Amino acid sequence: MAYSIDNQDGIMTFTINREEKRNAVNDEVMNGLREVITYIQNHDDVRFLVVTGAGEKSFCSGGDLSEFHALETEDEAFGMLSKMGEILYDLATLPVPTIALINGTAVGGGCEIATACDFRLVASHAKCGFIQGTLAITSGWGGGTYLFERGLRHDRAMKMLVDAKPYPADLLYEIGWAMRVFEGSKELALNEFIEHMRKIHPAVHKAYKEIELRKWRERNMYERVMEEVRTCAKLWESEAHHEAVNNFLTKKNSK
Repeated sequence: MAYSIDNQDGIMTFTINREEKRNAVNDEVMNGLREVITYIQNHDDVRFLVVTGAGEKSFCSGGDLSEFHALETEDEAFGMLSKMGEILYDLATLPVPTIALINGTAVGGGCEIATACDFRLVASHAKCGFIQGTLAITSGWGGGTYLFERGLRHDRAMKMLVDAKPYPADLLYEIGWAMRVFEGSKELALNEFIEHMRKIHPAVHKAYKEIELRKWRERNMYERVMEEVRTCAKLWESEAHHEAVNNFLTKKNSK
C-alpha cells in the first residue's frame, strides 16, 4: 500500500510508504490523505496529525512525474493539481495541530505538504525546497501561498521560491521554515516536541487554531490557493515544462 495510517493515544500518523519512489505522491497517496483528513474532521479522538515518509532518505519528492507526465493540457493538469490543492487546504485548516516530521528530502510538492502543516521538524541530513521552477512551473498545490503565511521574512520566503533548489536543514532553521532540527530517531524528536503540548486540553488547541483560521478566511485564503493552482496549470501546458519533464525522466531512466 502506498501509505499507512496509525492512530495511537490521540496521535494520528500518516506515512507515505513509497520509499522506492522517494515517497512521491500518486493518486493513492492523495486518497489516503483525504481519508485521514475526513476522519479527523468527523471524530474527536485525534489530538495531533503527523505526516511523515517511510525510510530515512525522503519525506516526499512531490508528485510522481512518471504518472503525472501524461497530463498535457491546462485542464488535465488542473484536475490533478486542484484535487491535491483542496486536500492540502483541508489539511492546513484542520482544527488540530499538524506536524510535518521530515525524515528526509522534501522537495517540490513534498515541500508544499510540509509547509501546509503548522510545524516542521527536520532531520539534520534532510534538504527541502520548492524546486518546481526547474521544471518551468510554480508550486501548484498551494505551497507558495502557505509559505507567505508562515511568518518568514518576505524576502526569505520569496528567495526560497525563486531559488528553486533544496536548502540544508541548518539554513531552513535559520530562515524560520523549520521549527526544529533533530538528530537520530524521528519518533523521539516527535515525542520531545509534543511533550508539553499533549498536557494541554485539546479544546485549547482548537481555540488557538481557530484564531489563525479566522484570519485566513478574512484573507480569502482558499481563493488565493486556487489562483496558485490555476497559475501552475497554465504553465504546465507550456512547451518549456514538457521539455523539462522529458529531460528529467530521460535522465532518471538512464541511471
